[in-house]
Amino acid sequence: MATVILVRHGRTTANATGLLAGRSDGVSLDEVGREQAALMAGRLAAVPLVGVVSSPLERCRQTTQFILDQQAGSPYAPVDMDLTECDYGQWQGRMLADLATEDLWPVVQSQPSAVVFPGGESMAAMQARAVAAIRRHDAAFEAEYGPGAVWAAVSHGDIIKSVLADALGMHLDLFQRISVGPASVSIVRYGTDRPTVYATNTDAGDLSWLSNGIHSGDAPVGGGAGQKAP
Repeated sequence: MATVILVRHGRTTANATGLLAGRSDGVSLDEVGREQAALMAGRLAAVPLVGVVSSPLERCRQTTQFILDQQAGSPYAPVDMDLTECDYGQWQGRMLADLATEDLWPVVQSQPSAVVFPGGESMAAMQARAVAAIRRHDAAFEAEYGPGAVWAAVSHGDIIKSVLADALGMHLDLFQRISVGPASVSIVRYGTDRPTVYATNTDAGDLSWLSNGIHSGDAPVGGGAGQKAP
């Protein structure tokens, strides 16, 4: 199968103030977020991406543009609503410090599979639609460009954490153990037998080894020699 690079958007004005933005309009990258996105895009410049699929929200579309601006080619760049932020319902637009006093907060931390945000989405539904979207795009890119294809999905923290939990074979109730920082890069390859997670939450390091795609088979006992540089 193809290889997907999961990219979280850069820091936003809401992130900086501790506001749960959710799907609110007008939430854009702040100066730090733009710097983060530019650095991340520079890392990805060494990888010829066949596509960059984005959440429709402004902060993700801004981050996507940084990636596209540093690609030598012209990757296919659609927007997919299934990669949008979780619908936090009545929690949207509130400060995290205030939300931490809600009875639902400890459930979000320890049993997210049971969480339905008031007036919004369940975390289980969020994971189901995000994982389905990633696997759907991955299969389409592999069918069109071959198993060496590499593409990027630009989305949100909880979305990416839920996708990584699925790829790692973790129950959703354990997904808060995963950290996904602004403008971070995680790498997953969906194989015939199982997904393989090559990186999580990275914000530095050479990615040129991805330029020729990942050539994987059975998991090497002992860890193997790693991927070859181009």
